[in-house]
Amino acid sequence: MARRERITIAVLGLGGQGGGVLADWIVQLGEANNYVAQGTSVPGVAQRTGATVYYIEMFPAGCASAPPVLALMPVPGDVDVVLASELMEAGRAILRGFVSKDTLLIGSTHRVYAIDEKSAMGDGRASGERILAAAQERARRFIGFDMDDAAARTGSVISSIMFGALAGSGVLPFPRAAFEDAIRAGGKAIETNLQGFAAGFDAAQGKGEAPQETPRAIAPTTAAGRALLARIEANLPREAHDFAVEGVKRLMDYQDASYAALYLDRLEALGTDPALLTEAARHLALWMSYEDTIRVAGLKVRASRFARVRAEVKAKDDQIVELTEYMHPRLEEVCETLPAPIGRRILASPWLTRRLKPLFAKGRHVETTSLRWFLMLSLLAGWRRWRRGTLRYRIEQARIEAWLALARAAAPDVAVEIVKCQRLIKGYGDTFERGLGNYERIVERYRKGNLAAADIARLREAALADEEGQALDQALAS
Repeated sequence: MARRERITIAVLGLGGQGGGVLADWIVQLGEANNYVAQGTSVPGVAQRTGATVYYIEMFPAGCASAPPVLALMPVPGDVDVVLASELMEAGRAILRGFVSKDTLLIGSTHRVYAIDEKSAMGDGRASGERILAAAQERARRFIGFDMDDAAARTGSVISSIMFGALAGSGVLPFPRAAFEDAIRAGGKAIETNLQGFAAGFDAAQGKGEAPQETPRAIAPTTAAGRALLARIEANLPREAHDFAVEGVKRLMDYQDASYAALYLDRLEALGTDPALLTEAARHLALWMSYEDTIRVAGLKVRASRFARVRAEVKAKDDQIVELTEYMHPRLEEVCETLPAPIGRRILASPWLTRRLKPLFAKGRHVETTSLRWFLMLSLLAGWRRWRRGTLRYRIEQARIEAWLALARAAAPDVAVEIVKCQRLIKGYGDTFERGLGNYERIVERYRKGNLAAADIARLREAALADEEGQALDQALAS
């Protein structure tokens, strides 16, 4: 494509990723190289709060008889370069018509999931493969790599990675040194931004460092863990090993080695069918590690979580980070954490529930980094050693045994679909109750007879289609 005088660049990014800084660098780059440059931004909430379109237009100074009039927004079909800080933002640029056969598309291939994707009843993730295929097809040229990983490796931010990729693409008529001078002129975090710039430049030219995969621990390291691993190797088909090893690790972390051994007992009792045991190894571990108040409290006060939050906000060693959670335990969840006889007695008493429910009617903001709340949540997390005596433990183990009994009594293909119905049960509070209710409706219909494996799969997918259960209502009626 012949280079035209006017240069148009659109940057699509999320709030907090430095899109404004990137736009300022590009404007500074143009002005320092004898171009008339203008940058604008339009915030939007189409996908997630904070998604913003930054637009830069540049025109060589002195090449026209009158000063150019520069646009304030990108026009579909008239954008030379699109930079997207996340894969779905690249997809949004394609849908809006900013990407054409005359466009260079530079985008990160990592994902930041939207609220709708996270809150879906099942797997609500949008297809990244479709976005990548569209990027290759629609753009004149597509430069894509994991910029989030590159930023983490260099200790920089995505904006400097994108700026480096823009320089490395060779689409702009400026030398590398001019880009680096624009970063220096910004005056902030110069060294780390230059490191990120270099990583993006190399990646755009195919010389970047390959992302390093985090090695996955293949087995627990304790004697009890090694014994459980030996059971997996000896008693389960190879197809189920990966899920079973992860299940053992998860349940040892959730409770203890004895609980993980119970997990293997239950798997071995299902027989030897590889397809059934592979699905059961995954879904049984998820159900046995149900989210109760003990589990939630333990996750909130883990040192690894505080470290992850500090890394996400890029806090320095001498900076204090305060972390505030919104928590809303219901009376039912509190009672289920109590010893089974006490919890059952309270929930069975209309007089007690009527007087106690107002105490839990509202949620509260909990500062987990304060000494008071950290100690309270740590004490609740320590209740794990007595979890087997809680009401919730008794209830969930009974539900799990009933679910496994259905699978054991069914034909292999039907048993697999019954096991997969665990997908409906997740989270806690209202989310858990809705999923459990849908699961129980499908099981009730199955117990009445005349449901083949395909019928169970159809009902399960209907239950995952919407929170209100309308699709499941229609599927059951048909």
